[in-house]
Amino acid sequence: MSLNYQAHPMAFIHPEAKIGKNVQIGPFCVIGPNVEVGDDCFFHSNVVVDGYTKIGAGNKFYQFGSIGAPPQDNSYKGEPTETIIGDNNTFREYVSIHRGTLKQDKKTIVGSNSLFMAYCHIAHDCNLGNNLTFANSVNLAGHVTIGDRVIIGGNTGISQFVTLGKGAYIGGASAIDRDVPNFCTAYGNRIRLKGINIIGLKRQGHSKETVSEVVDFYRTMEASALAPRAFINHPELMDEFKNNTVIQDIAAFIQKSEIGIAPFMAG
Repeated sequence: MSLNYQAHPMAFIHPEAKIGKNVQIGPFCVIGPNVEVGDDCFFHSNVVVDGYTKIGAGNKFYQFGSIGAPPQDNSYKGEPTETIIGDNNTFREYVSIHRGTLKQDKKTIVGSNSLFMAYCHIAHDCNLGNNLTFANSVNLAGHVTIGDRVIIGGNTGISQFVTLGKGAYIGGASAIDRDVPNFCTAYGNRIRLKGINIIGLKRQGHSKETVSEVVDFYRTMEASALAPRAFINHPELMDEFKNNTVIQDIAAFIQKSEIGIAPFMAG
């Protein structure tokens, strides 16, 4: 029987695995029985894909990656939880992604069109959006949520249950134990809010007036004696920003935060 994909003779693909068209699988790769791979994917060499893992089209996996491995969680007892990956992502050397647990939605989810540089780790039950950039050695603990178009500098660690809002920009070597709202910049150990990701807003097509108003909102909230949640819950403080959708999204993010917002940078 002819195959629709190309596999090196020294690769192992379980006969029950479902492999799409034009997939290239290099030497010493291992593809497990419950794996589904979309069209046009590329596996360099020594990549292991395990568990109930669904991979979309056009993904590239470089050498020594580990995808869909059991979670590093003592509660996990071999349940058939999942790893789900979208389309057109690049996973560089030694990237690891662990399947979900029963503690959340039984899934670890990675969106589409993202770059994960070498040695990144995505733990169990994480939910990642689209168009992300993770520099080298970004490490996510379990249950982390990341919105679209987030950029994270290298050697950054993110603890459990943290949420990074869409368009956030994180400086390198940060330790993140609190939420970072949409389009905010932050860095440090521990993480501190530094300002607004102006470049990110402009790239999303927001007008100069909208961006200026977002910056004014941030500075007003930073200067206030009130905590961010108390600030956004004062109608008289928020009234002038009611027509700015970016600000309203930031306010909604702050309102929903369960572990609290990162503090402002001193000075």
